[in-house]
Amino acid sequence: MENGFLDKVEDNAAICVWSKKTQSGKGDSLAGGYTSELWNYTRISVTQNSLQELTVIWDHWNDETEQLFNSSFGDLTYLLDIKVDERLVRAIAQFWNPGYDCFTFGRVDLVPTIEEYTALLRCPKIQVDKVYSRAVNVPTFVKKLMNITGISEQWVTARIKQKGESKCIPWKNLQELILGHPDARKKVDVFALSIYGLVIFPKALGHVDEATSDLFDRLDKRVTPVPVILAETFRSLNACRRTGEGRFIGCVQLLLAWFHSHFWKIDKVSYRVLSENYSPLKEVATTLRRDDISEEKWLVILQNIREEDIEWRAPWLLPDEILYRFRNFDWVLLLGIWGAVGYAPLMVLRQYGSRQFIPATQGLAEFEYSYKDNGYKKKIQKITNAWDQTRRMKRLAVGPMTTPE
Repeated sequence: MENGFLDKVEDNAAICVWSKKTQSGKGDSLAGGYTSELWNYTRISVTQNSLQELTVIWDHWNDETEQLFNSSFGDLTYLLDIKVDERLVRAIAQFWNPGYDCFTFGRVDLVPTIEEYTALLRCPKIQVDKVYSRAVNVPTFVKKLMNITGISEQWVTARIKQKGESKCIPWKNLQELILGHPDARKKVDVFALSIYGLVIFPKALGHVDEATSDLFDRLDKRVTPVPVILAETFRSLNACRRTGEGRFIGCVQLLLAWFHSHFWKIDKVSYRVLSENYSPLKEVATTLRRDDISEEKWLVILQNIREEDIEWRAPWLLPDEILYRFRNFDWVLLLGIWGAVGYAPLMVLRQYGSRQFIPATQGLAEFEYSYKDNGYKKKIQKITNAWDQTRRMKRLAVGPMTTPE
């Protein structure tokens, strides 16, 4: 994808004027008189795959193999070490706002951003503007697995299973490949595919979903996985909140890493960025935190959040430019592996250390669809084309505490 955004970096003040005018003219994401149909409490399951076998494999690799992995996939393995506090996750989910695709803690809006997740993963080979899109003519699951694993069609075909509406391959079969594969490069790739399927997109427990392999098969073309990860995180939260229950199938480890980076004052654990090789995921994984706080207590804490309790700009966030919209859209479109959704970075400018102003959000609440929907292929093409026409804004740095204008 061409770097068409490079000559479309705009001034903060000009965007502020545009955003206020657009919001005033088009209206809000939620129409006037809107009545929320969300459940007062969402019963959300955070059931995860056991990652012990992945951890054991990683711990037994030599330095050369680990370096081979890190040079391609960045800090991905630190996700294996992040302890999942299910009570905290269930509490956080209660504050997800599908009307704006963000968390709303009282008067405070926050959301994981593309820039933040990119900084967390520290993946050296991705191009931030080269996005994944579900191909119209998708190669078969067998062909994708053959390409990733380097194993014969007969072996792959014999191990594919049907789980619900999706085809999958069991983790135990991928584990066998990792332990016995003679090709170090392929061994590393299968290990990374397993992390994507068991940790980042854990839809079918104990299995790697076909859609995950479609994304993974594009990573060697320097496609960024970040918008995909965000899309499925937001879509899963939306589904759970709208129905009042469900299982969260986004990456809970990344979500917790993001949360702790902004709410370390509550944890009473500070972050210190000491060098250019600093890894925020490593710090989150190795930092001891209380794990005896009940879900009810977390709900009370989050309901009473004050602006001064929040570290608005994560200490490890470095970019001076913010992707904030596309040419024909007032916000950002995210293509996932199972569907698409939008989000509005202008709602959370304080997370970039910039001054907050009124964001343009009209149409955001209605923009979400599944790849099972009729006509989804045309929509995918429209979104893919939109990524060729991105708009970025210069970050206007202000003091650590800012207030909306």
